[in-house]
Amino acid sequence: QVQLVESGGGLVQPGGSLRLSCVASGKFFTLYTMAWYRQAPGEQRELVASITSFKIKEYADVVKGRFTIGRDNAKNMAYLQMNDLKPEDTAVYFCNTNWTRVDYWGQGTQVTVSS
Repeated sequence: QVQLVESGGGLVQPGGSLRLSCVASGKFFTLYTMAWYRQAPGEQRELVASITSFKIKEYADVVKGRFTIGRDNAKNMAYLQMNDLKPEDTAVYFCNTNWTRVDYWGQGTQVTVSS
């Protein structure tokens, strides 16, 4: 069983920045691939970024150059640094990992980009 708890969402103006954090339970965190997904109203959940246990990172094309995913294994934490935010980035952001073929999700954190 893995529990994921996100934090760091909020309201920001276009061009602003936010940093999301996700703290994971479990003693095997260093082996987890961690990912961030987002879901806008009326839309499907989409993958934003992921980072493997070897710190190999992948990004959706729409966030490349603006978002940075990272992890701090000492804190069992993954983060998503979001810069140059746009109104279309507005969504609920979810932390995710798949461990022993089971998907685990956090509760989600709202990010709203609006002037």
